[in-house]
Amino acid sequence: MRAADVVAKRLYEAGCRWAFGMPGGEVLTILDALEKAGITFVLCKHENAAGFMAEGTYHRTGAPGIMVATVGPGALNGINVIENAHQDRVPMIVLTGCVDPDEAQVYTHQVLDQPQVFRPITKETFTLNAAASHVIIDKALAIATEGRPGPVHIDVPISVADAPASGTGVLRHAAAAVAPAGSDLERARAALAGAKRPLIVVGLDAVVEGADTAVLQAAETLGAPVITTYKAKGILPENHALSLGGAGLSPKADKVLMPFIAQADVILAIGYDPIEMRPGWQNPWDPATQMVIDITAAPNHHYMHQSTLNIIGDCAASVAALLPDAPLSDVWPGGEVAAVKADLATAFPTPTEWGPAQVIATCQAVLPADTLATADSGAHRILLSQMWQCNFPRALTQSSGFCTMGCAVPLAIGAQIVEPERTVVSFSGDAGMLMVLGELATAAELGLQTIFVVFVDASLALIELKQRQRQMQNTGVDFAHCDFVALAMAFGGQGHRVRSKAELEAALEAAQGAETFTVIAAEIDRKSYDGAF
Repeated sequence: MRAADVVAKRLYEAGCRWAFGMPGGEVLTILDALEKAGITFVLCKHENAAGFMAEGTYHRTGAPGIMVATVGPGALNGINVIENAHQDRVPMIVLTGCVDPDEAQVYTHQVLDQPQVFRPITKETFTLNAAASHVIIDKALAIATEGRPGPVHIDVPISVADAPASGTGVLRHAAAAVAPAGSDLERARAALAGAKRPLIVVGLDAVVEGADTAVLQAAETLGAPVITTYKAKGILPENHALSLGGAGLSPKADKVLMPFIAQADVILAIGYDPIEMRPGWQNPWDPATQMVIDITAAPNHHYMHQSTLNIIGDCAASVAALLPDAPLSDVWPGGEVAAVKADLATAFPTPTEWGPAQVIATCQAVLPADTLATADSGAHRILLSQMWQCNFPRALTQSSGFCTMGCAVPLAIGAQIVEPERTVVSFSGDAGMLMVLGELATAAELGLQTIFVVFVDASLALIELKQRQRQMQNTGVDFAHCDFVALAMAFGGQGHRVRSKAELEAALEAAQGAETFTVIAAEIDRKSYDGAF
């Protein structure tokens, strides 16, 4: 086997079935090896979008995403999505071609130190060696998936990819789930058993570890309401009586939730990572007066908050060890939970007028209950993340740690590739869609039926809103109105321009019966976000 074959075979064994990128001469052996191993290579129009498509497949399969880039500009085009994977805890194997080291000493075209570029934005970077190819790819997969997941980079010299692999490596087994023990365990159990106003805050670690059953058990055993980060939405079904939905970026939601958090006597944070949260979530509780039990995959080095007890371990195993033997009674006796749910409903009422809120509400009402949604960064994401009800984990995906634009379309394409029969909808602002417009060609080439909803206001609406809030003049946020319907049709899809709820309903019905992708351009007023979130 060639060294590239060893890498491809191990990736296939790890469950990987797709790889995404833009090839160059330096990665031809990698592509050949991936295809021979049973991993389909998807040609994208930009490496950044390729990485998000790879992430989209991860969310549906659990296997690491694979991004492939050629030497130099191809590799550097992926920097954005690789750092996004780092901050959003996405396991990703990044394979880049590179010039052979001896050649690099006497040749300069497109030559740069790629591992040095990627080292700060990955969990680890390797240079493939034919004699150690088994070990390198096994290490890469372990590092990418264990603890808090993230990207791992492997630089593949041209001659090494083709070189015969030697040795078999020493492959390791994943570590077993770890639960707390000792005095901290007893102290936490006693606090939870005696809680009168328990509260649960759940984050991305719990989703990554598949701790949804444990979260449900904790909520119902403790009678504790649950707040999630945006990426953890749906880990407790949001139609559950104890769900308070997601939080992170909305001042209107924080105005309701922060005083409620202050009332809790015991707070159980399950896999909560504050990388998703706005500054208002700095020190949201007081561990001097509240018992705060923080279960995380890694130690607290962020200092966004502090806790009474810090437990580093598996979320589900820790919850099982901490919960009391019998369900609690007489918790939140003053009807506080119902009052908070009512206040949140008032803050985000059912919209009656045309605008972004009605677009979101209509899409949720018309599309199937098991629809997968993706959201780009921008004003619409904040509103959608509060309004879109998620009743299962990963029902809504977005870039919430790095908050990069241009992610929704390729995330949706990646999800649709894995589940072609499922309804997948992406929500983008018009600026975000313009960043990745070429990937509509990818959707057409793959025969996907994805629905792409675009909020059209010819403005960077969130930035324009911030300018007005600071009483600044309108500068650098407006751009020309774009005919997204014509563009959709030019790329081989269907397009609809909608300016009312009825038109949107008709477009969504048509999209679900279409044989190709659909772009729905929802034209709204740029000031319709004022006071919305």
